[in-house]
Amino acid sequence: MFKTALISSLEKCFIDQRVEDFRPLSALSVLQNERFSVQFIHRGEREVPVRLMYLVRVDGALAPYATLRTVESVPVSIPTAPDCDDGNYLRTEPGLYPDLLQPIHYGGAISIMREALHSVWIEFDLNGQVAPGTYPTTVTLCEGNGNVVREERVDVTVIGATLPAQTMRLTQWFHCDCLANYYRIPAWSEEHWRIVENFAATARKNGINLLLTPVFTPALDTAPGGERTTVQLVDVYKDGDTSTYTFGFDRLDRWIEMCDRVGIEYLEIAHLFTQWGAEHAPKVMGYEGGVYKKLFGWETEATGDAYRTFLRAFLSAFLAHMKARGDDQRCYFHISDEPQESQLESYKAAKAVVADLLEGYPVMDALSNFEFFRQGIVPMPIPSNDHIEPFIEAGVEGLWTYYCCGQLKGVSNRMMAMPLWRTRSIGYQFYKYDIAGFLQWGYNFYNTCGSIDPINPYLDACGEYWVPGGDTYSVYPGPDGEALESIRILAFYEALQDVRAMKLAEQFYGKDAVVAALEEIVGEIRFDRCATDADTILRMREKINQMIAEAIR
Repeated sequence: MFKTALISSLEKCFIDQRVEDFRPLSALSVLQNERFSVQFIHRGEREVPVRLMYLVRVDGALAPYATLRTVESVPVSIPTAPDCDDGNYLRTEPGLYPDLLQPIHYGGAISIMREALHSVWIEFDLNGQVAPGTYPTTVTLCEGNGNVVREERVDVTVIGATLPAQTMRLTQWFHCDCLANYYRIPAWSEEHWRIVENFAATARKNGINLLLTPVFTPALDTAPGGERTTVQLVDVYKDGDTSTYTFGFDRLDRWIEMCDRVGIEYLEIAHLFTQWGAEHAPKVMGYEGGVYKKLFGWETEATGDAYRTFLRAFLSAFLAHMKARGDDQRCYFHISDEPQESQLESYKAAKAVVADLLEGYPVMDALSNFEFFRQGIVPMPIPSNDHIEPFIEAGVEGLWTYYCCGQLKGVSNRMMAMPLWRTRSIGYQFYKYDIAGFLQWGYNFYNTCGSIDPINPYLDACGEYWVPGGDTYSVYPGPDGEALESIRILAFYEALQDVRAMKLAEQFYGKDAVVAALEEIVGEIRFDRCATDADTILRMREKINQMIAEAIR
């Protein structure tokens, strides 16, 4: 009547699949402070009665550390771009794709559908509280009266070592305006602040330690001439007679205090010029003659006298304020996102407006043209993972990388149509090439292309036929203002944990030995080569864990 199994966190289970399609997971090993997940998959056959009260229960010493959620499917109209199927996609047709992690409701019960496969995602957070040893852990499907229907078991070995702290900088762009729009609340109302903090806390939980900080409304993914909802943190006051400026930083201070509460370590200051060429000013709102109005925007020349005067006044005041707080060294700056080679001169001119003021601070931008780095225009380039090779060959120190909707062939990404083992492959790539930071643009972007209109992320994963599903967001807006995670963001966090485990193994064996051990399993590590099955990732991580276990005996 029922079929069930425990499987790894590297699988995506589609409704039309069967339990037999997946390899059962009988054992795994973890470190003492690790977060890890397994899936309890279930399928009812045709004779299963229609009722809701089936309970899933975790038993064993690890049960107190478990959180159970259901994996729900969302509609995806664009799984990938044309001609991008490289053989490492699960599917390439529009349909329902498993992604959303939803808290179990019905009083802790789940619904069993006839002839349909579903998954209960079980996440364990050991938090350093479990002693070394092997812990038999059972997951039981019960009727409402407690009668056992099915039971599955996995043996979890906890190794007596802890992951070192994350050293990588990680940002997924945090869109405060999308939260105001989705929940239909005024920007920076008390309810908005509450929701923003909820989303920031979930971001930090998943390794994001650098938060996009909207000193001005970010000039990102905005149609030329258009505007996004104002979420500017800094108050601007212009003296119309003298064109001098003063600034208020109360909301910025509150933002930093929020970051401190949730554990955000670094502040990513919103771009100082428009995207794709740095030709205009971002939208800047302020008070002139007591009237609140737009002071700068698309009509403003990036390097003109008016914006130059303003921007230099702002940066001088901002840096003085941040120094007084002791927070200036937490700041990362941007000029303009994704400049192309044809825009090199406009980018260079925009940077020259502020270069002296930002000397000594990290200035970085996502770009893929090596010329920006070769000429010294961008000292901290962030190339995409499918254009990173020239930067690796040049020995760029502290190299970052990014991906977005264009990185669809060969490389790792987090599209809903991609397997989670492909998403997680980026961990060993990060490790081998000493990647210092990672950027992805869509933590919670709930807009169409150009931010013309908002979308409902539960119904539209593609920004209204714009990009492949999975590019624009990694979390969903929950009904009470909480961020609901996707299985993709958890897979990426597991990749970050892999990096930390590799760095621990490196302390005992040296980097060359760790890379050699990895490549025995995954093959030559390159950004354009990802694992093609779950077993490869599982064996890779088990190898690292066993190296650590042997070293601490």
